[in-house]
Amino acid sequence: MLTQDDLIISTSNLTKTYGKKTIIEKVNLAVPRGSICGFLGPNGAGKSTTIKLLLGLVKPSSGNGTILGKNIVSDSVSIREQVGFLAQEPRFYGYLTARETLRFVASFFFKGSKSQIESRIDEIIYIVGLNGKADRPVKGFSGGERQRLGIAQAAINDPELIILDEPASALDPLGRRDMLQIIESFRGRSTVFYSTHILDDVQRVSDMVVILNKGTLIAQGSIQQLLAGNRSQFHFIVRGDGLAIVNKLNNIPWVQAINIEPGFPDVNNNRTSKLHVNVTNPNAAENELLRLVMSDSETVVTEFGRTSYELEDIFVDLVEGETKNAR
Repeated sequence: MLTQDDLIISTSNLTKTYGKKTIIEKVNLAVPRGSICGFLGPNGAGKSTTIKLLLGLVKPSSGNGTILGKNIVSDSVSIREQVGFLAQEPRFYGYLTARETLRFVASFFFKGSKSQIESRIDEIIYIVGLNGKADRPVKGFSGGERQRLGIAQAAINDPELIILDEPASALDPLGRRDMLQIIESFRGRSTVFYSTHILDDVQRVSDMVVILNKGTLIAQGSIQQLLAGNRSQFHFIVRGDGLAIVNKLNNIPWVQAINIEPGFPDVNNNRTSKLHVNVTNPNAAENELLRLVMSDSETVVTEFGRTSYELEDIFVDLVEGETKNAR
């Protein structure tokens, strides 16, 4: 059980309205220190507004929150001094080089001597992969290079928390891969809270996930728990149509429902079927389900296991479920 001291971001019923329109409604975030947390949601879900609320760039209509134990309203200036932030579309002075840009940002946020500043600039330039571009004017940078520089300026003071708003949204696949490697490099050094609508990125690098839809928090927690799937569903791939197995399992008290779908032909071009079995007693199913199915000598099972999901499956189910419930 996480305590308040374990959380680097915490909000309670955080709400933002503009006139009669509610943008964020009663959002309760709980982001652990040291995590890499993907903040997911469709376009227009309210992710950027939430980030602005956390940084004190806009005030909540109701509710409250803390970052690094500090109030997001009354301590917002102190929070912005301590937290690294990358806006969705970072702007730079084009006539400055990357090194000069970081030196300029460090003059406001980095507490240390000139030699320490230069050492940190060299370090962060290496981390984001701008070694060969550090002394070139930013106006000649590509979109991906600007994003790298944006992360470098967000991390210049070695902050405990880095917040990134859609850092990979405008990048090509190679640029996204490089961006994820940079985010991963902060693991163990900074907590990273980053918004995105790219599901694959979150699954590849995050250990925590928060999902927002239409301003409402619909899921939050460890990505391993989400990807573990439903503990009450198992699946089989069997040779044949699977009807004999269905008839047998229908007589088991803890079998709740069975769905069957055609499978792909096996290596010998034999017909296969995939069975999804929902149960009320997962422990009994884990111990007995396979044995029950294979007690028939004519049944050939080629795959068995507890059902797991890709993040995309979970995201779509959650978002579509919320949409249906709202109707």
